[in-house]
Amino acid sequence: MGKVVRIETYKPVKPSVVTIGTFDGVHIGHQKIVKRLVKLGAEEGLQSIILTFFPHPRMVLQKDAGIKLINTINERSEILKSLGLNYLLVKKFTKEFSRLNAETFVKEILVDQLNAKKVIIGYDHRFGRNRNADINDLKKYGDQYGFEVEEITMQDINDVAVSSTKIRRALTDGAIEKANKYLGYLFMLTGSVVRGKGIGRQLGYATANIDITETYKLIPRRGAYIIKSRIKGEVVFGMMNIGVNPTVKGDKETIEVHFFDFNTSIYDQNIQVDLLHRIRDEQKFKSVEALKEQLKNDEQFSLNYINMHYAK
Repeated sequence: MGKVVRIETYKPVKPSVVTIGTFDGVHIGHQKIVKRLVKLGAEEGLQSIILTFFPHPRMVLQKDAGIKLINTINERSEILKSLGLNYLLVKKFTKEFSRLNAETFVKEILVDQLNAKKVIIGYDHRFGRNRNADINDLKKYGDQYGFEVEEITMQDINDVAVSSTKIRRALTDGAIEKANKYLGYLFMLTGSVVRGKGIGRQLGYATANIDITETYKLIPRRGAYIIKSRIKGEVVFGMMNIGVNPTVKGDKETIEVHFFDFNTSIYDQNIQVDLLHRIRDEQKFKSVEALKEQLKNDEQFSLNYINMHYAK
């Protein structure tokens, strides 16, 4: 289960328990809410559903192309699937949809499309045209249309907001272990392996160039990182550079991964890279030889770290 599907294609086979939100990061604050949702679904024989909106409303209403999200929509779906969620339903967010009045939203989407019998929502949640309806309005609609409303407390909502802010700041600062602590799992980058300029191979460190097409995905601070990945069922460790390769006059930001003890061609494959630790900032070296020497040092540091934290 745990499928990410467009709400228009969803056919309710049984009633549901629903919560609404972005759930970007699906961090430890979110996980508490998701576990409650899943538990209620299991206890009461309901489908557990998160209804989310995409693109992010700010991208549409404020033309905020600069907004960056911790997860892509597919990454979010996979994490939610691992928590036992039945469905992540995506409603395309448009200006037209934003003008839908509150009762129409409740009747057409929560009741008719999702067959909601219970809705779990934040105490401060606002919805409908101009966001003019609140949880009290939702409770009235619940009485009218036959569903219960359960309130998420101020404490839990604050935990979610604070954690999201801290995670974004940590990633922007390159504090990957701090971000991972708040997430409750390893921050990931997901993309397809594309051909680069072959510079890594010339330096003795062949790299897989990761192309991430989702421009809204938050990319951590430039620099060198220790990573792990799972390729064809095998866990593979490596080191990754995010940056423009200033020593060899690079002009475009790339994400390049060198896997240790791995020689299989993975061009055009989609892979997930989990970030474990940040080694250093990106640097411009005086010569290619100096860069090679630093890469050797990075490799040794990485292998020591992996042996210390991940040795069997």
